[in-house]
Amino acid sequence: MPADHDALWDGGWYRYARRLPSPNVGPRPAGAQVELVVLHSISLPPGQYGGDAVQRLFTNTLDWDAHPYYAQIRGLEVSAHFYVRRGGQLWQFASCDERAWHAGRSEWLGRGNCNDWSVGIELEGLEGDTFEPAQYEALAAVCAALAQRYPVRHVAGHEHVAPGRKQDPGPGFDWPLLRRSLGWPREAFAA
Repeated sequence: MPADHDALWDGGWYRYARRLPSPNVGPRPAGAQVELVVLHSISLPPGQYGGDAVQRLFTNTLDWDAHPYYAQIRGLEVSAHFYVRRGGQLWQFASCDERAWHAGRSEWLGRGNCNDWSVGIELEGLEGDTFEPAQYEALAAVCAALAQRYPVRHVAGHEHVAPGRKQDPGPGFDWPLLRRSLGWPREAFAA
């Protein structure tokens, strides 16, 4: 692992992301290494972009009465390491050295508890819809930076690590574009 004074990182914090620490994190199990990136999509309320509802959800400050949809998720305590806005702006809620609460019940390549050994990246969007070029650019940059610091071996969607339970980022996500942008081998990707 590169030294913490690396130009891209301040400990587990990526220097090119806006930092907003979430309380919904914890330590990784002893010996756990970041080997997986899990991609998600989120918008609050669903299909509405902009605003600060996602940031508020991840920091436990969402006003549950601000929209009728929020009654369905009231009290939810979740986080992701990163959140990529439609315009490519990057937020970080948890140090990548910590375990964020993003994947829930999950398994990848026969290995469970993906939160223990993954970094979660939320893309502002709706399951099945397309994503913006600026989001792919920011996503590729953070994935490349992660691979420089951690032994990342795979990139999968939430739909791949929790099939039947989750469908994000969905069919609108351009996996070939991400593969080309990173130049990683095909077998590193779920799709």
